[in-house]
Amino acid sequence: MTDPRPDRPTTLGAAVPRADAPRITLTEIVAGLLSLIWLGVVIGWFTLTGPADGDASASGARDGFILKLFVVFLPIALIWVAAVTSRTIRDLKDEARRLQVAVDAMRHSYVQQQQAAAAATRPSVEKRLDEIAASTKQAETAIVTFTSSRRDGALAMRQPPAPPPQVEQPGLALDQPPEDQRPPIAVDEFIRALNFPDNAEDKEGFRCLRLALEDREAARLIRAAQDVLTLLAQDGIYVDDLRPDRAKPEVWRRFAAGERGRAIAALGGIRDRSSIALTAGRMRNDTIFRDASHHFLRQFDRSFQVFEKSATDQDIAELADTRTARAFMLFGRVTGVFD
Repeated sequence: MTDPRPDRPTTLGAAVPRADAPRITLTEIVAGLLSLIWLGVVIGWFTLTGPADGDASASGARDGFILKLFVVFLPIALIWVAAVTSRTIRDLKDEARRLQVAVDAMRHSYVQQQQAAAAATRPSVEKRLDEIAASTKQAETAIVTFTSSRRDGALAMRQPPAPPPQVEQPGLALDQPPEDQRPPIAVDEFIRALNFPDNAEDKEGFRCLRLALEDREAARLIRAAQDVLTLLAQDGIYVDDLRPDRAKPEVWRRFAAGERGRAIAALGGIRDRSSIALTAGRMRNDTIFRDASHHFLRQFDRSFQVFEKSATDQDIAELADTRTARAFMLFGRVTGVFD
């Protein structure tokens, strides 16, 4: 069977093809009627007035003829100019309407495509976000565990001392606090504490941490380092991913002696541009982050000066490879310590 419906061109939206527009409109009909009326009026006027006087000169006759042409054709020309202008304006409006319909249809199609693409990619994006959250939680396990351990140690250290006995003992009046009576932490244990535990099963790491937290000076550096490492982790910066260039122990000793700037530029071995840019941006915009970083740099400077006096070159090399030392290198680069 054949389709009884005639073939029709496909149109976009509500647009009407130009071929369907009428060739003669009301404007042309009105213009034609006005032109005929004007011609009738002019012919009637010339018929009633009769010929001009016979004694008129040739130049006067020529001027009269030209004037008659203007009187006849100038109004007709103005009528058709107005008609053509009106039709042109109407065609332009129709064209603008068709273009608007086409643009609306294209915009609607684009929005539908974007929605379909977003719906197709949403499961993969959600899966990727879950993977990032899981990896972030795993990376922060050591810090979270250490925070709990530090809180327990701090509470134990803050317990009030035992009440003095009732028997008068003048010799105990000037006794030092219990934490000052403990022997200083060993160098290898101090270095291990600055590196923090690798995971929840790192018993040796936690043992060294507890010993460092019992030492007043070491505890200050440990807490300052924990604060900045936690803040860096919020921006996805983990010092384990940084691979700094190693500096010689002599450069570290010059730093302990108070030298700054180009003389110790080798200590700024962090070359990760993204980590440096993220850290610098947050230091400009986050007051808490900036204060924590400056506090950490001061504590590291103070503790390293004491550490360097009794440390060997091997001890300094091992300390430079700890997480705390890497954080110092990063913040030193950002704050211009090595410039």
